[in-house]
Amino acid sequence: MPVEGPKFLVAVAVRTLIVLLALVIGLRLLGKRQTGQFNIYDLALIMLLANAVQNAMTNGDGHFLVGVVSAVTLVSAGWIVSRAFERLPGLAQHVAGVSTLLVNDGQFIKSHLAREHVTEDLILAAMRQHGICELSEVRMAVLEIDGSISIVPTRAQHHSGKQVAKRTRRR
Repeated sequence: MPVEGPKFLVAVAVRTLIVLLALVIGLRLLGKRQTGQFNIYDLALIMLLANAVQNAMTNGDGHFLVGVVSAVTLVSAGWIVSRAFERLPGLAQHVAGVSTLLVNDGQFIKSHLAREHVTEDLILAAMRQHGICELSEVRMAVLEIDGSISIVPTRAQHHSGKQVAKRTRRR
C-alpha cells in the first residue's frame, strides 16, 4: 500500500503502539529476566517476534491481524517452552546449553577453550577486570550459558577481602 499522507502515518503509529502493547504484555508473561540472562532460545524468540510484527506495524505486504496472531503465537510458544524448561532441566540444557569450565585450579583447560572458541587472552582480560593478575590466583573460570565469564578466586584471594565471584560479558 503506498504512503497516503498523514492518515497513513497515524495508522502506522497506532498499529505500532498496539503491537508494542501486545508484546510488552506477552513478554511480561514470560517472566522476569535480565537481558544478560537470555539464552539462545530467548534470542531466537525475540528475533522472530521482530520479523513477525514488522509488516503489521508498517502496513507492508502482511496484514495487521496476521502480525498480531504471529506475535501471540510466538509469545505463547515461548511461555510453554519456558515452563517446559522449568519442569525438564535436561531439555533446557539441550536447547540453551550448559556452563563450561575454562580454568581449574589455575590451569587452562585447553580442550574446553578450543570447543567454546575462547582464547586465553579473553580469560586473562576477565581476570584483570576483577583485579586478579596471576592465573594461579584463579580457582576456576566458567563460561556461563549467557556468554559471561565467571571468575572464582582462590581462597587466598577470597580472604583478602575481594568478592568470591564476579562476572564479565564475553565480547
